[in-house]
Amino acid sequence: MALRTTITERQRRLGVELRKLRERAGLSAVEAGEFIGMGRAHLSHVEGGRTAIPSDSLRTLCQACGCTCEPYIEALIRMSENTGKGWWSAYRRRENQSALDLAELEAAAATIRSHETLFIPGLFQTEDYIRAILASVEPVRSTVDDVTAFRLERQSVLTGEAAPTVHAVIHESALHMHFGGADVMRSQLVRLIELARLPNVTIQVIPFRADAYAAFSGPFLHLAPALPELGTVLLDHPAKALLLRDPDDLAKYQAMFDRLERCALPPIDPTATPESHAARDSLGLIQHILYAL
Repeated sequence: MALRTTITERQRRLGVELRKLRERAGLSAVEAGEFIGMGRAHLSHVEGGRTAIPSDSLRTLCQACGCTCEPYIEALIRMSENTGKGWWSAYRRRENQSALDLAELEAAAATIRSHETLFIPGLFQTEDYIRAILASVEPVRSTVDDVTAFRLERQSVLTGEAAPTVHAVIHESALHMHFGGADVMRSQLVRLIELARLPNVTIQVIPFRADAYAAFSGPFLHLAPALPELGTVLLDHPAKALLLRDPDDLAKYQAMFDRLERCALPPIDPTATPESHAARDSLGLIQHILYAL
């Protein structure tokens, strides 16, 4: 039994789900392991994400724990069979594990919901905007180049074969930040309007004049695969990203995003005529800010 030296979020999440199934069934690690010919220590390593579990053993274990939800079982099997080798693998020596996990979560997502207060969401950032942000915190040029290249490559998920539905709610304050100067921000705002033309992308802006503002917790990213209960909420932190998987947390942030959506102006509609939007929707507000730059 080979143990992994690095555990990805996908591997960790699979182990968490299997442990939850076992504990709900009231089985000890020894009892559950007997169904699939694993000792207690071996199953403990599986639940910790430190080693793999064969697909047939995973299905048997789910059935032994009384799980009859086939979509859930199939989702776990896909997680176990996934090699985790995507474009992000080339960055393993240059990016931290949190960034690699985010790229893999985005690649597996069916829906991505993003809320930002001071920054444009990473999936929408232009190269100059990225470099302007990093210039103040990353003094080493090679690091800036690597992070910029990685973030730009993440954006390929927006137009891939199985592109997720992406919904971003951005506070107006993020549109007024002058990272890199007026020219950089002007190009960034135009980029938002261009991305809104994609059929899978929805962008809304919460104006300063909003009556109520629900994001008391700050920025967050909610990523969900085809089975929403296997979703993840990501909270940025200066030390490391915080990942939430608990069903109550997922429900809380889903409800919070729903409130944010209601607080925001109507989505950007690049096909709208100037007369139909003025400054009363997200496109009108962005164009108003563009005019002032």
